Amino acid sequence: MLSTLRPRSLHGRFCMPSFSEHQAPINGTLQDIEMIRKFETRDTESIVDVWLKASKLAHPFLSDSFLAHETDNIRNLYLPNAETWVVEINEAVVGFIALLGNEVGGLFVHPDFQGQKLGKALMDKATSLHDSVELEVFKHNPIGRGFYARYGFEEMHEDFNEDTQQLVIRLKYSA
Repeated sequence: MLSTLRPRSLHGRFCMPSFSEHQAPINGTLQDIEMIRKFETRDTESIVDVWLKASKLAHPFLSDSFLAHETDNIRNLYLPNAETWVVEINEAVVGFIALLGNEVGGLFVHPDFQGQKLGKALMDKATSLHDSVELEVFKHNPIGRGFYARYGFEEMHEDFNEDTQQLVIRLKYSA
């Protein structure tokens, strides 16, 4: 998924990590310790694992073979080429945003932690770094579309993604 050595949009196909038995938060809340920090290599498997969980929730239309292929791309292509920020609760990564310049390649929050404004906090980080932010979201992803609409993104146009055989909507946010 490189185009002139620049990863293209992940269409919100990233997510966050599963938790080891030593990290497992139970019903995490914003009262728990929350921190946004830059991605570190040690976060890779957590991000891949949670990405898969969140993708299955938000993108039930994606095939298992496509998801398997993308897990390799996340490890070997997207994370090494993106500026990625993670959100932690009690030292466990529960969400992330991956930026390719001013483009959001992926924004995901673990399903157990959605609805706690962690996605907003991550998007706030991106908009603090860039005057305008663009992304693509699957047309059939009501979770992502609702989030971006509430945040203030505006639709630019619709395209067809050959890899997924799905329609995507290009969105833009300007501060």
